[in-house]
Amino acid sequence: MNRRPTIIDVARQAGVSKSTVSLVLQDSPLVRDETREAVRQAMAEIGYVYNRAAATLRSAEAGLIGLVINDLRNPFFTEFATSVQMALSAEGFAVVVANTDEDVRLQEQVVGAMIEHGVSAVVISPAYGADDTTFDRLARARIPALQVLRQGDARTDLFPFAAPDYERGSRLATEHLLAMGARHIAFVGGLEGRAVTRERLSGYLSILAERGMAPFTLFGRSARSFGREAARAILRDHPGIDAAVCFNDLVALGMLTGFAEAGRPVGTAFRLVGFDDIEECAQVYPALSSVRCDIAGFGHRVAQTALAWLKTGQQPAPVTLTGVTLIARSSSTGEPM
Repeated sequence: MNRRPTIIDVARQAGVSKSTVSLVLQDSPLVRDETREAVRQAMAEIGYVYNRAAATLRSAEAGLIGLVINDLRNPFFTEFATSVQMALSAEGFAVVVANTDEDVRLQEQVVGAMIEHGVSAVVISPAYGADDTTFDRLARARIPALQVLRQGDARTDLFPFAAPDYERGSRLATEHLLAMGARHIAFVGGLEGRAVTRERLSGYLSILAERGMAPFTLFGRSARSFGREAARAILRDHPGIDAAVCFNDLVALGMLTGFAEAGRPVGTAFRLVGFDDIEECAQVYPALSSVRCDIAGFGHRVAQTALAWLKTGQQPAPVTLTGVTLIARSSSTGEPM
């Protein structure tokens, strides 16, 4: 059985009615001992686990949902977590939030603790690194679990995945830079080989291949410090590069600093586009162009998806990609905002 067993499956296995199974789960004295034993044996045979938190949720009382985030220091993930928590709270549900700090062992620990405390569902943005243990444990517990923003487990039939359309985002960014007159565009940031890096890189590579242009990549940590170093490296070793699509806004903001220190104007002498469109993009100088993922709206949709899964038992589609848009500002257009 690929899906999570229900009390209907228990009833069929035990040869009793659904209402009888419900009475057994409620420890009702109305059920005969031999019937109670038959139902419990059927539960064990098919692997049915009574989730009291989910039962509470179905009765419109408060439920508990786990939210596991890989890096809450990053404003992108913070905004996402906040939007999910607020949307769930508005529906009367409590949210347990854990930051794994890109540590798969910590991720396994916090997910295990959430399962033990009876969460009804888990929304997880996985930490980097191979980790079957976390998802295997969720599978054994038969708790609905959504992967978001990053895909940490290939079994999307068990753990549906939702994210903004990163490939389209980098296509939009690259097309925009070419339209602004860029001739040699780099892709900067992201750890090489990671799935999310490949996704954000893929649109950039596709557009350059269509134009017969050679790509140039500088992989590294998705942080301001790396962006600052990358700007220095480009100025020192690759002076022909005149534009960049960045893995995320933190890298792009670091590049702004690096170019400012070198006295090279961003927006004219060098054109720059970030990714995610965190709030700071519109506040810095020059204002940073970025791929907007509508992360607040995305978080709200994830919350509604998780609740619908719990309430109806209807599992979401294996993969869901949401729309992105390019927000052009001074760092790529050269025009004052």
